[in-house]
Amino acid sequence: MVLAQQSTQLTGLARQLVMQNLLREEDANKAIEEAKKEKLPFVQYVTSKNLVKPIDIATLASTEFGTPLLDISALDIEKETSSLIKEDLITKHHALPIFKRGNRLFIALADPTNISALDEIKFQSGLSAEAILVEADKLEKVIEKVLSDTDDSMDMSDFNDEELDGLDYEDTEKDDDNVSRSDADDAPVVKFVNKILLDAINKGASDIHFEPYEKFFRVRLRMDGLLQEVAKPPVNLTPRILARIKVLSRLDISERRIPQDGRMRMKISKNRAIDFRVSTCPTLFGEKAVLRI
Repeated sequence: MVLAQQSTQLTGLARQLVMQNLLREEDANKAIEEAKKEKLPFVQYVTSKNLVKPIDIATLASTEFGTPLLDISALDIEKETSSLIKEDLITKHHALPIFKRGNRLFIALADPTNISALDEIKFQSGLSAEAILVEADKLEKVIEKVLSDTDDSMDMSDFNDEELDGLDYEDTEKDDDNVSRSDADDAPVVKFVNKILLDAINKGASDIHFEPYEKFFRVRLRMDGLLQEVAKPPVNLTPRILARIKVLSRLDISERRIPQDGRMRMKISKNRAIDFRVSTCPTLFGEKAVLRI
């Protein structure tokens, strides 16, 4: 009778493991408690203690919950995708974004019943999170590899104000002309432009649009073919923001009546630099700039 009462307390994957005789009931209950104490997902705990083989858990979960099983070790995961959520959330839930389609973010998980992981990822990324089932041991190796690759980490939270000020831009063409930078080098403008560029890279945008209007100024990113507004700086900053972009692109800062084209390179780390193609065009309410990443 006592065993029957304990059995009803088990839910989700733990219950299925017991029902399929892959894990004893007392071991399942103990694993749940110990996993909570160690702040580990249940599946990660039982596999790390060799209580159940990762492939057995994955096969059972795929069959019982109808979740597709994927060999994550065969995937080439893009850093831009894995960096869509913060490192602490990846380690907390043992969950990793592996690819993005439109507004859907596919998450590698060893436990498809971990709804809290999907909810937190959805909240943080602003995307619809869908589970892809993978083997726990393979997932752990991939997560370790992704998190150890610090040079390519593009999370905006990794950059403080001093680092945003100090991001380096390489000139694609040498030019000895001196240009006044009193407006372009204004500290808030420098930080704003740096943050927009980094955010665009981090989100996988293809274009950045700086658009002036009569009563407001907005910045939009093109993501998955659609332009999405990401910022509305004060309209009085329009000339200084455009001046900053033109200085970085080695364009004529004093010429505002004709279109101009240029290039710039942003050094993210010792091993990574991003090229931008820059086009400016005069409009009724000031200059518009489009940056192609």
